[in-house]
Amino acid sequence: MDVQEHKPTWPHLDLNPALSQHARQRAQSIQNKIADNITTFAGSMAFVYIHIIWFAAWIGFGVESYPYGLLTMIVSLEAIFLSTFILINQNLETRVSERRSHLDLQLNMLSEQENTKMITILRAIAEKVGADLSHDPHLEALSEETLPEKLAEQIEAKRE
Repeated sequence: MDVQEHKPTWPHLDLNPALSQHARQRAQSIQNKIADNITTFAGSMAFVYIHIIWFAAWIGFGVESYPYGLLTMIVSLEAIFLSTFILINQNLETRVSERRSHLDLQLNMLSEQENTKMITILRAIAEKVGADLSHDPHLEALSEETLPEKLAEQIEAKRE
């Protein structure tokens, strides 16, 4: 299949198996579907317009008099539920982000191993053809294997 012909709806899910699997698992849960749909609707302009019409009608038709205690209670309860749905959605986004970060780390570590191996091979080729690499001060450091634990320690030491 030609790469240009493939136009996925959610490219990050098609290209990332971990995210794709997570999305399939999430879609299977009725509770998650309900929370996603409510959060999606609550974040739309339709939600805003419905509330403008609702508040205007409530006040305009005199459903209750000022200070609108029942309306305040209804809106407060709605806010409690909406904030809960937003937190549920944020938890999902956090899990997806953690999976993506873990996958990125794995890919970066694999790339680092490949680059180190390529440098080793290129140094061997350079030795074989008699090229002088002594003028490159970074070559030795780049040829060393990267240890994630040591790197994390160095980053923490610089933060302090």
